[in-house]
Amino acid sequence: MMRWQQYLNQHPGQASLVLAGLILVSWLVGWLRLPAVALGVMYLAGVLGTIPIALRAWSALRMRTVSIELLVTIACVGALAIGEPNEAAIVTFLFLFGNVLEARTLAKTRSAVRALTDMAPQQAAVVDAAGHVAAMDIDDIEPGMHVRVRPGDQVPVDGTVVEGTARLVEAVITGEAAPVAKTTGDQVYAGATVDSGALTINTTAAGEDSTFGQIVALVEDAQDAQAPVARFIDRFARYYTPAVMVIALLVGLVTLDVRLAITMLVLGCPGALVIGAPVANVAGIGRAASQGILFKGGATTDALAGVDTIMLDKTGTITTGKMTLSHLHDFVGHADADLALLAAIEADSQHPLAQAIMRAAREQHLPLPSAPAMTTVKGRGLVSADGRYLVGNLRLMQSHQVPITGDAQAGMNDIQRHGDSVVLLAVAGQLRLAVGINDVVRPDAAAGLTALKQRGIQHVVMLTGDNHASAQHIAAGLPIDSVQAELLPADKLTVVRQAQAAGHKVAFVGDGINDAPALATADVGIGMGGGTAVALDTADVVLVRPTFATLTQAVHLARATRSVTRQNIVIAVGTVALLLLGLVLGVVQMASGMLVHEASILVVIANALRLLHHQRGPKTTQLDQHQVNVAVTKVN
Repeated sequence: MMRWQQYLNQHPGQASLVLAGLILVSWLVGWLRLPAVALGVMYLAGVLGTIPIALRAWSALRMRTVSIELLVTIACVGALAIGEPNEAAIVTFLFLFGNVLEARTLAKTRSAVRALTDMAPQQAAVVDAAGHVAAMDIDDIEPGMHVRVRPGDQVPVDGTVVEGTARLVEAVITGEAAPVAKTTGDQVYAGATVDSGALTINTTAAGEDSTFGQIVALVEDAQDAQAPVARFIDRFARYYTPAVMVIALLVGLVTLDVRLAITMLVLGCPGALVIGAPVANVAGIGRAASQGILFKGGATTDALAGVDTIMLDKTGTITTGKMTLSHLHDFVGHADADLALLAAIEADSQHPLAQAIMRAAREQHLPLPSAPAMTTVKGRGLVSADGRYLVGNLRLMQSHQVPITGDAQAGMNDIQRHGDSVVLLAVAGQLRLAVGINDVVRPDAAAGLTALKQRGIQHVVMLTGDNHASAQHIAAGLPIDSVQAELLPADKLTVVRQAQAAGHKVAFVGDGINDAPALATADVGIGMGGGTAVALDTADVVLVRPTFATLTQAVHLARATRSVTRQNIVIAVGTVALLLLGLVLGVVQMASGMLVHEASILVVIANALRLLHHQRGPKTTQLDQHQVNVAVTKVN
């Protein structure tokens, strides 16, 4: 019998077929008028089917858990004892076959993880100090090693280009199918494919630590995590099973009908209830992953489904984050020197404003002087250790008593009238330079925000540290209900808490860096940062493809997953209730009832599988749908 148990564990599908074959043989022998042989074969099928279920029930009891398998075991042993082996055989076959279908369904819904894992690079061409190239396993590569990639190669590590130029297809990370030009100083991610050219990359992360590795880990963890409704069902089943056993015992004692009590045990098994929520959760998360949406667990999916307010950071979220220097006001007559100094101070920063200043200095071929070490003042800018150099906004200048002349105020007013962000440079207490930097709204922002409102989001709020003029300029023409500007990170946190205190369920959408407090405090934090490591670590939901169409789809999929889960609960509970009612009325027998019971399991599985092919949901307008479609490219 232990060999049979091992065989069933290793080949559950084949073992189920063995039971089905024995049942069919018994029926055939009975049709040939050999009742004793038919009965013996059916007993064999019943015993073989009951043993593995009984062993599972015993394992659960040893862990102090009263499982569904215990119900089935008692029912089947009872059926064998009263001379009804056909009932035991059919019940165990349907139960085991249902487990096989459940396992295969869960495996199918995890295909997104397998597809990602299969795409993970396994080796890299590492360049040593002498320039020699040798293959090395990904797990052995450490930060600082140089890796070479050629046309057709897959980028094996996260890193920075130190030599060469190439065009990379980064669809697996960003969702963009068009090749992207990369050259010295650019960031590249593991999983991208070299379309043309060759690069040497300085490794910053490899294997599980790379952005691609973190994406795979996130999807795996999310599919293993349970939503609140799934945890509720687990607790419900823990109490439901002994309750059914007690009721069946009482029915048997009152009616003295052992068959009725055993049948009640069998039909009372909440199989569809237990499988309905997990399979919906896994299917929804798997579908989201295939579209570049990473949910960090079932609880996140459930929370996003209940959101009624979305708050968005401006830079890099509503806008593209690709800023350009559009205005320059120099107050001492040394524009080139002051811009070069400003660029040198900002050289090590990854902030979008700093990157725009650096690009402007490079385009003008300005040599950068040596820059002092700077300390960040949150929400204001940078200050040197001795306080001589200041780079930031007006509040930073005022806090260090830098005089603002009439010309300086006029220059800042001119920049702000155009809705640009202002960056000021002061040296030794004198304001020297004011630059205006602008950003552009994401092309799908209007359509995406409109679609969110049409899908039930009641409030859309923009939060930004920028000045009011710049914020209003960006919000103009967008379906945004309110704008709050000149906010420090702590101020954004306060706004989120105020909305929550008013009874709203809030999702905050940001880049996962300056917005970390708000992302962590909101009911759901959504990282719209193009798959960066910071966004992966901070947010509850990561939009690997940072578009509003993806954000809309994330909300829609979360609600669809919750809806399917609730439908499965209704199907499961309704089936058990109808079967027990039919049993009391005498219109349902054990075999027919078990068939209906197992059919309900197939129904909830099929219902959950709809999520794997779930579309974007109800259309908005023809224009909106077209704009959304332009921004979306499915990642496989």
